[in-house]
Amino acid sequence: MRALLVVDVQNDFCAGGTLAVPDGERVVEPINRLMNGYAAAGNPIFASRDWHPAGSRHFADNGGPWPMHCVADTPGAAFHPGLDLPADARIVSKGQALDTDGYSSFEGTLPDGTGLAEALAAGGVGELVVCGLATDFCVRASVLDAIRRGLRVEVVSDAIAAVDAAGGRSATAEMRDAGATLTTVDASLTRT
Repeated sequence: MRALLVVDVQNDFCAGGTLAVPDGERVVEPINRLMNGYAAAGNPIFASRDWHPAGSRHFADNGGPWPMHCVADTPGAAFHPGLDLPADARIVSKGQALDTDGYSSFEGTLPDGTGLAEALAAGGVGELVVCGLATDFCVRASVLDAIRRGLRVEVVSDAIAAVDAAGGRSATAEMRDAGATLTTVDASLTRT
């Protein structure tokens, strides 16, 4: 079984957000196409989100590397308003503890406390299709964790965006070298 993982398409990572990815919002339309196709085919859809406490050590104010972003239950942490998540999409919240960064979606949990790896295994998922933000951080970490866990992984190259262009190229090469397949929205939809 294939599942779609939409990584962190949240307001704070899009235009006007506190940690905006350049052109981050351009991934919304291709991801909506992916979600529509995967939902129509009956494939599960997971959407991860940063869901940090205000006192997270992840933030510069607390000694971390990043400006405050995606604080739980704030408008910046909400999914981009143009993202058409299906009603049955399963939400994975990550970075919830004060002392965790939560880059990988596999560090997060669903509302019932189940980890992403356990949810995928319970659903018989052997292949994960990954898209979202940002290529060089949370997409990269999620893809590498998925591969380490024995999943086959596709990265949808026209439905991701990077914080830094050079970092994005490096992360894409690292994911490919680790065993991920690079694909496009159109090609991925032919395999739903």
